[in-house]
Amino acid sequence: MEYRILGKSGLKVSTITLGTMTFGGTEAFAKVGNADVKQARSIIDLSIDRGVNLIDTANMYSGGLSEEIIGEVLDGKRPGDVLISSKARMPIGTGPNDEGFSRYHLIRECEKSLKRLRTDVIDIYYMHEWDGQTPLEEMLEALDTLVKQGKIRYIGTSNFSGWHTMKALATSRENGYQRFVTQQIHYTLEAREAEYELLPIGIDQGLGALIWSPLAGGLLSGKYIRESQPQRGTRFAEGWNEPPIRDWDRLWNIVTMLNEIAIQKNVSASQVAIAWILTRPSVSSVVIGGRTLEQIESNISAIDVQLTTDELQHLNEVSKLPLLYPYWHQANFAKNRLSEADKMLLGAHLS
Repeated sequence: MEYRILGKSGLKVSTITLGTMTFGGTEAFAKVGNADVKQARSIIDLSIDRGVNLIDTANMYSGGLSEEIIGEVLDGKRPGDVLISSKARMPIGTGPNDEGFSRYHLIRECEKSLKRLRTDVIDIYYMHEWDGQTPLEEMLEALDTLVKQGKIRYIGTSNFSGWHTMKALATSRENGYQRFVTQQIHYTLEAREAEYELLPIGIDQGLGALIWSPLAGGLLSGKYIRESQPQRGTRFAEGWNEPPIRDWDRLWNIVTMLNEIAIQKNVSASQVAIAWILTRPSVSSVVIGGRTLEQIESNISAIDVQLTTDELQHLNEVSKLPLLYPYWHQANFAKNRLSEADKMLLGAHLS
């Protein structure tokens, strides 16, 4: 297992993170998976044995049941210095203060998560979605307080836009609050929109990136091909609709390329897709999950897949983003004055 520094921190995380949205499986989350305590223990044990040192969850996953299952499996023990990340912000009830960035909500939810996880501290605490109604000063001061109280160690964003992220970083700097060190974002060969703003910000501002749903909800796993129907037992067959696919023809072209490379290398398309992400600038770790031990083992084994320059070129070309304004203008007139952050997007478009 490889370990990478997380943003502008001293924390090292494994390049594979264990995602636990499949733990519990209540209500809508049953479409993703429903691992009970016994199954979760096997998955966690396998992951730790393979060198994974970060387990990711959220207070909303199966109404807190995911956190409870992790807490029962680990029972207050952290074998091999295992790290835990969790999240808050999403609705967890119908009350007027059951969502958002308010000091009331964040502190209350952090303390509930700590109790469910049977731990004294959450290592990385993510703000799970943007809240445009709570002042950033209130959110960041609450997180600063939780860090100083020893209840959380590092903070991160999830699903923020570029200007949201930069505004939060500026607010931290202006007020001396704790600074975000990571962002958990969606980024795949099919969905490369993070290259417009979020990943360049990560390079420029020192934010590590943890990638959720690296296989586009299973669409890049190789199980689906053009004109195929979702297989029973998969999240798409159960009606899960993340991520949205805007260009199905482009998706199937990407899948075809993944399968061709996978056959040549005698690995799975899933492993090729994850291996590609791990070559991208500012990516610290890929959050993987699965319904079975075989899926978990296969996804972790993506760290052993080495893609050649030609293979990377083929994958980049078949999935390349169009240049929106102002990026096409910059590619034409600023190409001799680009930073490394600029080249995250523009580099592939320069002749």
